[in-house]
Amino acid sequence: MSKNLSQIIYYGARLILGVVFIYASFDKILHPALFAKTVYNYQILPDGLINLTAVVLPWLELIMGIFFVIDFWMPGTVVLSNILLLSYLGALLFNVARGLDINCGCFSTSTESSINIWYVLRDTSFLLLSVYLFFVVFWSRSTRVSIKVSQK
Repeated sequence: MSKNLSQIIYYGARLILGVVFIYASFDKILHPALFAKTVYNYQILPDGLINLTAVVLPWLELIMGIFFVIDFWMPGTVVLSNILLLSYLGALLFNVARGLDINCGCFSTSTESSINIWYVLRDTSFLLLSVYLFFVVFWSRSTRVSIKVSQK
């Protein structure tokens, strides 16, 4: 793959994930009580962690989205995004398998329909972008380090 094409894909993946995380955070930040109800409906976390999750998670998404957009602290950002996206996908799949008819809460706390296969496919595509960025950030970093070490 040419260097220009790989840079375009890298910047595109970063911007897509950045915008997605920023957009996903807004409604949750504005309506933490509704988001807490959505988190509760997933029936995964203990009750003591629901409010904490509903308050912290949207701000983490906002910060990660900003970091993706401005290309800041990419190693940490891609690791966190992979962890979050794997968690989101796991929670979606778990509740699809259980047959629970709950609001996804992915982008809105009130208007989304119940979880379905399209949400799973959407989150899988976001995870694939994040995994791509993980390999680009860490593989290219290790390549640069090994080149510098071999030149000494």
